[in-house]
Amino acid sequence: MSVLRADVLGSLLRPEYLRRARVDRDAGQIDQATFKQIEDRAVDQAVALQEGAGLDVITDGEMRRVGFADQLWGAINGLVHVEQHEAASVPFYGAEPSDDLAFAVPARVVERISRKRMLTVEEFAYVRGRARVPVKVTLPSPMMLFLLWSSEHSRPAYRDPFELFADGVTLIREEAAALAELGCQHIQIDAPDLGQLADPAQREDWEARGISPERALCEGVDMINAVADVPGVTFSLHLCKGNFRSRWIASGGYEALSKQVFSRIGNFDRVMLEYDDERSGSFEPLRDLPDDKIVVLGLVSTKHDTVEAPEELDARVAEAARFFPRDQLAVSTQCGFASIAVGNDISEGAQERKLNAVADLAARTWS
Repeated sequence: MSVLRADVLGSLLRPEYLRRARVDRDAGQIDQATFKQIEDRAVDQAVALQEGAGLDVITDGEMRRVGFADQLWGAINGLVHVEQHEAASVPFYGAEPSDDLAFAVPARVVERISRKRMLTVEEFAYVRGRARVPVKVTLPSPMMLFLLWSSEHSRPAYRDPFELFADGVTLIREEAAALAELGCQHIQIDAPDLGQLADPAQREDWEARGISPERALCEGVDMINAVADVPGVTFSLHLCKGNFRSRWIASGGYEALSKQVFSRIGNFDRVMLEYDDERSGSFEPLRDLPDDKIVVLGLVSTKHDTVEAPEELDARVAEAARFFPRDQLAVSTQCGFASIAVGNDISEGAQERKLNAVADLAARTWS
């Protein structure tokens, strides 16, 4: 199988007509059937954008989702809604302190979790009939449930947060297996949980939540690896450090977790790493990856309008190739353009230019 060199992370900016339709649907001004037609239009547009850029693999842009992890907080039982003043707050940082934002987690786990419905089956079943290139579906890491864990309110259901994560493994693996039965051959697991643990401040936050970061980097990684045990599927693992309205959660090089994590992800074929700015550190931790992996370098930022210069991107690939074989590298955007439907602070025109930059870089490097 040829290597997919020009990759994409998942979410694209939601068109204004789709955002407006969701509001109208929720207000009862349009019915669900009409809304679904509008969603289909947005997916068609996302496919055309990515194929037009020349990417080797595409997604549906996550157009049917409110957030990238909807399979966990939009499709399970066992949660209770939390008012904003009571919600756990996740800080996101901008270029200046005045740019910082807080994201209020709107729910918490209070009962054993169970599935309401499959979400990605509809996504894949529709987009596979529209695409001319391989289609990838994104799923969240089961440890993303850490945001919904409350040491005060969740313990009647789960004495240990890792019991909660284990139930998450079951649900996400079932989703992956259902996709495989439909013919999906590419699945990406988004793991900002792991990426954040490169930052000592985030490790302290996990400890304060009553969750051991050391267990997360061994037992938790094994759980994520278990999700990818579905035959016939190429699995990618994306280590993210936060992406909300162009803000981020964590800083720190991958050396803080590479030796613990990279040796435990045997079921993953591709490892997708953010390398768009100095927060990501050096490429040296690539040496810790097993030699059977493809490393996808997230060199093109989705957080701002400025398009990276070709010579800058070429130099970054050459630098990475000092630590991992060039023939086992690929390139992508650093994260999604809209991990949450509100989207990053970037224009649709810049989004298209960024996708073009990824495809052009891949063509220059491996053609």
